[in-house]
Order: sequence, then C-alpha cells, then structure tokens
Amino acid sequence: MTISTGVLPLAAEPSGPLRGRLKPPGDKSISHRAFILGLLCVGRTEIEGLLEGEDVLHTGQACRALGAKIERLGDGRWRVEGVGIGALLPPSDPLDFGNAGTGTRLMMGVVGGHGIKARFDGDASLRKRPMRRVLDPLVQMGAEVLEAAEGGRCPILLKGTPEPLPIEYVTKVASAQIKSAVLLAGLNSPGRTILVEPQASRDHTEKMLAYFGAKIASESFGQGRRIVLDGRPELRPARIVVPADPSSAAFPMVAALIVPGSEIVIEGMMMNALRTGLVQTLREMGGGIEILDRREEGGETVADLCVRASELCGVDVPEERAPSMIDEYPILAVAAAFAKGQTRMRGLSELRVKESDRLAAIAAGLRAAGVQAAVEGDDLIVEGRSEVAGGGCATTHLDHRIAMSFLCLGLAARRKMAIDDARMIATSYPTFLAQMGQLGARFS
Repeated sequence: MTISTGVLPLAAEPSGPLRGRLKPPGDKSISHRAFILGLLCVGRTEIEGLLEGEDVLHTGQACRALGAKIERLGDGRWRVEGVGIGALLPPSDPLDFGNAGTGTRLMMGVVGGHGIKARFDGDASLRKRPMRRVLDPLVQMGAEVLEAAEGGRCPILLKGTPEPLPIEYVTKVASAQIKSAVLLAGLNSPGRTILVEPQASRDHTEKMLAYFGAKIASESFGQGRRIVLDGRPELRPARIVVPADPSSAAFPMVAALIVPGSEIVIEGMMMNALRTGLVQTLREMGGGIEILDRREEGGETVADLCVRASELCGVDVPEERAPSMIDEYPILAVAAAFAKGQTRMRGLSELRVKESDRLAAIAAGLRAAGVQAAVEGDDLIVEGRSEVAGGGCATTHLDHRIAMSFLCLGLAARRKMAIDDARMIATSYPTFLAQMGQLGARFS
C-alpha cells in the first residue's frame, strides 16, 4: 500500500449536468469489520467488494500483525486466514492506523479482550481524536491503559486481559464504535456481555457477529437498543459481499441534486434503516431520489437510486436522526447551502470529535463560499439560497469528508471552489475524482 505525501490543493469548477451510472466503493464500516471478524475466525473468510481505501487497509495491516494471513485476490477481493478468538499474537511493532478512527477503536476492543499488549498510533489527525470513552469500558472489563497521551489520546499502549469480565455497560452517546469495541472485547469473555445504548446506532457489528455464528440478541430499549452477547462463541468463516457505502454515495447524490440538469443512477447502495437518514432528509427537502430494485445482498438490503437535479428547500433535521447519518452532515450542509430558506441540523456534538471539529470546519467552509452559516450550541444553521457564490478555499483539516463536500459545492457554485488538501480523500473514497469525472465533474 502506498500512502500519498505532500499537500495536494484542488479546485472544483462549475460543471454542466452530471450524467451516468456509478457504483461507489464498498461500505467502510463493513469493510473494517470484515477484516476483524476474519481474524477472529479459525479458517478462511472470503471478502468481495472490500473498500480498498487507506483506512481499511490499515485495519488489514493490524489484523496481519495479530496473526491473520491476508491475501489480495483482485479488485476488492480478499482472503483472510484467521487465528480465532483467544489465539491472537502480540504485535512486534506499533499498530499504525493512519487516519482510521474506526479501525483504531474497534481494534482496541479486540486487543482489550485478549492477553496481549499493543501500541496504537496514527497520523496527526488521529492523535487529536479522543479515545477515553472507548478505553473506559475496556478497563472495566479488565484491560489496562499502560501509556496514553494527554486526554487519553494516541499513542496508547493497551494491555488486554485474557479473561474479560462480563459487564453491563450503558453508553452515554449513540456510538457504533463504543458499542463495537465492547462487543468485540466481550467475544473472549467467559460470560455474557450486555450493552445498552440511548439511541440506536448503526448495527453492522451485531448483524455480522450473528452472520459469523455468535449468539447475540438485540431488542428495543426506550429509544435505543439493549444488546446481549454470549462470550466465547465458535465463529465460522463466511463469505462477505460488501455493499456500496451510503456515506460515499452521499457525495455524487448531493452533487446531482444541486448541479442543474443532472440525472445519475447510484448502483447497489446499502439501505440499512440505520444508515439512510440522509436519503430521508434530502427527500424531505424536495430532492428527486427514486429508489429502484430494492434487494438483499450479503445480509444487507441494497437498492439502486436514480437522482435528479431538484429545487431544494430548507428543513429542520431532528437530533434523533443524527446516528443514522452522522458522517453525512458535511455534504448535507452543502445541499442546505443551495436550498431556499434555513436548514437547522440539531444535536451534532459527535461532529466535534471526528477527523476534525466538523461543526467548525463546515461552517468556516460555507462562509468561505459566501454562504451564511452559524453554530449555536450543538446545532448547525445554514441560510440557503438557490445560487452560491463559491470562489473561496475550504480548509479540510485532513478530513476526507470535508474535502469531498466542498469539491461538490464547487461543481454547482458560480465560481470554482478550492480545498487546501485533497490527499485524505483516499482514506475512504480512492476513486472519487475518477468516478465524478466520468459523470462530467470538472476539477483543476
């Protein structure tokens, strides 16, 4: 794997109608988990459609360091020979996750539930991201944090426990990463691990654990979920077909809505109900999104989406929708910039602890494009209009979603829109520029 170096400024030019069909890369969340669950099985796991972005490949490297044999068979096709629960090898070198916050936190759960030590580290952006809320439940289960930077940040030296205590843990926020870390640690527990979340977060870990043979149950608990996992299951190797990532599909989707005359088809997008908040919101704004050929693939519902340029209007996005679209708020803010009237996105405290402080970065980027935007508490408010000036430069803070969002804005603005660095796009959507270019997008 080659990771790019050197700053890469880029601009998006006002473009003509976007036309054509595309299939975004495989879902990032499922791709991370496919490598990890392949590691935790004894035997061969076959993966198709894996997202081959830098974040996921870092997770694959970490699985290899813990004992898995991993082989690339072709585009998106991988084979993992796992070692099984309780049999992980101690890594000889630090686990470098680059920019992969998801990979870091999930793998902390894996290590925390095994009797090995591992040092976790990554790039400058990852070192700023808080890890304490993932480490706290792992410590309750018996893991030890031997070293950590200020505020519980990377680099972190974590000593796992060979006998994770079965605990009942109530999360303070809806976070699939916290939930997944606890469940992955609980796999090696001699008892039953119970996790309660106040609002339902994405459920890929639960679905994939069940698919691999774990005994896991999930039930409604108020507005959230109560998940019960029996420890030390015999996970069975399985074939995984990774559906197209809704968070990646969001960029061409919004671009087609705001560039006049556009009509595109997005193929095979995952339609998991806990991942489709953006589609629901854009349709409420008046977005012409038609859902076609809904079907089941690899344990998930997928569909094709026909997206047509539309006149959008501002809406109020409720706080309880945030877990189903937490990564899509930067591109939703771009749609809101072109919508008539005010859009208010409520309850976005989680955006402050992503690859950057996304709340501040979104608002600053919109203002650089001539759009009135403000942050009030944990709410983002955008005053939209049918025309956006563009002409500015958005600071990405090494955040791939900020970068792609403001490139999409530039395609529909009166003047080109620049970003200070495009390198990090490769972490989640390495074919973004090529696929958008095939639809008619212009970059310089």
